[in-house]
Amino acid sequence: MSEQLINEIRETLALARSQFEYLSDLGIESQAAALPDVNKGQQSLETNADFERSLDIIRAELGDCQRCGLAASRTKMVYGVGNPNARLVLIGEAPDREEDLKGEPFVGEAGLLLDRILLAMGMQREEVYLCNVLKCHPPNISEPLPEEVTTCEAFLIRQVAAIRPQVIIGLGGFAVQSLLKTKEPISRLRGEWQQYQGIPLMPTYHPAYLLSNPEGKRDVWEDMKEVLRLLNAEGDGS
Repeated sequence: MSEQLINEIRETLALARSQFEYLSDLGIESQAAALPDVNKGQQSLETNADFERSLDIIRAELGDCQRCGLAASRTKMVYGVGNPNARLVLIGEAPDREEDLKGEPFVGEAGLLLDRILLAMGMQREEVYLCNVLKCHPPNISEPLPEEVTTCEAFLIRQVAAIRPQVIIGLGGFAVQSLLKTKEPISRLRGEWQQYQGIPLMPTYHPAYLLSNPEGKRDVWEDMKEVLRLLNAEGDGS
């Protein structure tokens, strides 16, 4: 057996183990009946280049963005990563220090937990698109100013329009409140379908919150099942 094949088998087993561990955390033994074929209805991969070009144009226009005061506190701009033709977009709050250093959203422990949640949904990070409301790391833990959110959101709206996802997941109170222009706490908003730019949006807890509040995992899983149901319905064309 070749070394490459052995490594592929190991990677597959590791992914399966991670998926099982997350479901075990929730006390769920089997997810098969709940999971649709999330790739069903996906547009041809040949169109990916067009979507990616659109995202690249937006990124180029951002340049070395100095449009608000957050530019002074960042190491790297965190634009977004993933499938430019994704059916599902996940929007977080703002880059933390690890994301700021790497220039990529959802890394570190919170990112690993998000990967496990996606695996439990039958997806991988490369199949979805990940981004934040803000593209620069806020200093300390201060809440961003309204003008900073407004400036960044103008580019986020264009990203969403370029991708044209079927569903958006809003992760965390700040992200959801910013997207929906509300002060309602995430505990009241989560699990209830909303709309963002005409696209169904499911508010839920941020993975970072779940690290210190693991009891919230079951709520998040219920929210993710609703997302899967809608993706399944869209895939069936119903």
